[in-house]
This record gives sequence, structure tokens and C-alpha cells, in this order.
Amino acid sequence: MASISPFSLPGRFWRGNLHTHSNLSDGALPPDDVVNRYKAVGYDFVMMSEHFTHHFNYPIANTLHHRGNNFTTIIGAELHAPVTSAGEWWHIVAAGLPLDFAPVKKGETGPEIAHRAKEAGAFIGIAHPSWSQLTIEDGRALDFAHAVEIYNHGCAIECDRGEGFYLLDQMLNEGHRHLTAFATDDAHFKVPDHFGGWVNVKAESLYPDVLLQALKDGHYYASQGPQFQDIRIEGHEVIVTCSPVDTIAILCGISRTAQVVGRAITSATLSLKKLEDGWMMEKISPWFRVVLIDHAGKRAWSNPIWLDGK
Repeated sequence: MASISPFSLPGRFWRGNLHTHSNLSDGALPPDDVVNRYKAVGYDFVMMSEHFTHHFNYPIANTLHHRGNNFTTIIGAELHAPVTSAGEWWHIVAAGLPLDFAPVKKGETGPEIAHRAKEAGAFIGIAHPSWSQLTIEDGRALDFAHAVEIYNHGCAIECDRGEGFYLLDQMLNEGHRHLTAFATDDAHFKVPDHFGGWVNVKAESLYPDVLLQALKDGHYYASQGPQFQDIRIEGHEVIVTCSPVDTIAILCGISRTAQVVGRAITSATLSLKKLEDGWMMEKISPWFRVVLIDHAGKRAWSNPIWLDGK
């Protein structure tokens, strides 16, 4: 029986949010107030992701003074440039930017500024694809990104366009196997859009560079509340242990699923064979992911797991 990454790795899980705004761009509160609110409710790290546009004079929030032994910050921004398939500006989360990252250059596209940010050392996330109405062509244009934002709490609260699995799953089916799935708030503190989605990052320390590398390596899971304790694969079975939930399910690149449903379940053994039995067709997905749903309807999501172990 073998645990899979990140559960098999040394260290502990650190809770953090990678997408939130202050009055440096279009948020309601000063940056220090935002950071202190996350710290007060038990987060281990946060990143201010101000809108990096000329409208706000290309802000990157300097939160270095909040770093300490028990709480830290990552420097980053939400990058924008023309244009998506819908004719709108790109929204791209870039975690781990230098404070002197250069403004958007004349004629620079969204994929180009995202690539420049990645070259500067950033973790690149495709933000709120449903809210932005991103297409698979848009996803392909950012095929070098590290992750897709699969839950955005602000978009979910304000207009019910918070989920991004449709884009992640399509890209996984096309073989973009490096992609992972992160959840965020995208909080502006004008409505109850905060503390609703986050990442739990497995790392041996709270140093920002260590957290950033763990994010790039996919050593995390996303959550609204439920907690994974372990995911193991033994032969054709997936063994999941977690905090009490009402559903533990595995799903993949086709319609096949396997699940256990009840009340306050803390473990389940699920057969991968159920993912192989197509209806009116024979197809096997090379990947699957695990979902937890608790009694309040809050969810947690594993990153994609590839059956060949690579």
C-alpha cells in the first residue's frame, strides 16, 4: 500500500490564500488589514494579488513586514493583458513575483506576460475560467501554467461562476498532465467573499520559497473546509482517509465515477475498476481525482492523479 504525493511527503500542511485584493487596486481595505484578517482566522500564509494594470499604476503589494515564524506572505499579483476568446482581458494569478516586476509592455498579450512572470520564478494560475468564460483554446494558450483556479469564492458568491473544473478536465484529457487545481477567495471585502476557498500546501517549513516550490510541484490540495488525511493506491483500489464527510468520490476524464455516500464518513475504499466500465463504449481515463463533500456541502479536491504514477 503506497501513499501518493503530497501525503507521502515529509512536512505538514500549511493553509493559504493566493488571490485577494486591497485598496491598492479594487478592494475595500488597506493591505495590512487584509493580511491581518487572514492571520487572525488561522491562515498560515496569504498573497495579495492586486490587479496589475495601468488603472492602478501596476501595484505589487509589499507584505514582507508580515513575515514571521508562524505566518508568512508570498509576493504576487493578478496579471492582465488583452485578449481572451471572449474579447476580454486575461486574469492570471502569479505567485512569487519580484517586487520590481515590469509593467505590461506595449502589445504584450496575456500569455506573453504570464510567460514572463513564469520566467521570473512565479507560480502561474489560470484565474476563474467560468467567470471569464475561457474556452479550451484559451487554456491551450496558457498550456505552460502550473494550475487552474477550480474554485473562486468571490465569483461563486456574487454570480455562481466560481468553478473551473470544466477547463481543467478538458486540458487533462488533452494530456496537460502538469496542471494542478487551486482554490481561492478572490476577496475584495465588499461582500462576504472571504475565507471560503484555500490551498493546503505540504512543506517542511513556512519559508515562502519552500511554499512556492511546493505549489509548483503540486504538493497541495484545495478545500472549502474538509481535510484529506491520506490517499493511497493499492492495486486497483484507492483508499481515502479524511475529516468527517458525507461523500468520498473519485472521478476521471469520462463519466465514470466511484463513491461512498453516508454520514460522517472518515474513510473509504474505492475501486478504480469502476472508472474503466464505460457505457456503450470502452475507454479508460489515464487520470482521476478525489472529491470530499461534507454535510454542509463544502468540498475538498485532490490534484489530478495519473494512473501510470508519473
